[in-house]
Amino acid sequence: MIELTGWEPLGISVDWAAIEAELGVPLPADYKELYEVFGGGVFSDSVYFLGRDEGVSFDFLTQWRVSPAVDQDSKFGEVSAVDPYAAYAPGGKGLVEWGSTEWADEYCWLIDAERPGDYPVLARAHDVGGWHRYDMSTSEFLYRVLADADFQPFGIAQYDLGTTFTPGSGDDE
Repeated sequence: MIELTGWEPLGISVDWAAIEAELGVPLPADYKELYEVFGGGVFSDSVYFLGRDEGVSFDFLTQWRVSPAVDQDSKFGEVSAVDPYAAYAPGGKGLVEWGSTEWADEYCWLIDAERPGDYPVLARAHDVGGWHRYDMSTSEFLYRVLADADFQPFGIAQYDLGTTFTPGSGDDE
């Protein structure tokens, strides 16, 4: 991803033990590397990556903390916002969002506290419906989204947006 974007690694220092203790599971090693290199921000002006941000917009932990409340929001009635799954809660099984797009696509891991280390990527396109499962790393999925025009329905390379990265602004927009 560094080579693809030409990004200079930030080398963010992260207290992974504290984050993972709050989540109740370890996070994928490649995601942690992406987080330390990029922080939170936007790839190719359209793919949002949750890492660390001074504001809440791109902050992984802040977004995860509100996900159970959003999942149980009354506007969805009895149905989970991530149906047929649930938002992940410590010790359970569910989705944790790590990315999205300006088109409302969602990128998550399916985390099962009883199976630490197994993190399939589940992605849902706003206009295609249903979740797609990818048994690949976060880095590989993100790379394919940005660079593989044939990676449908999520690949954006055919739109010629370039492969850039813009860090989160640090504001709460």
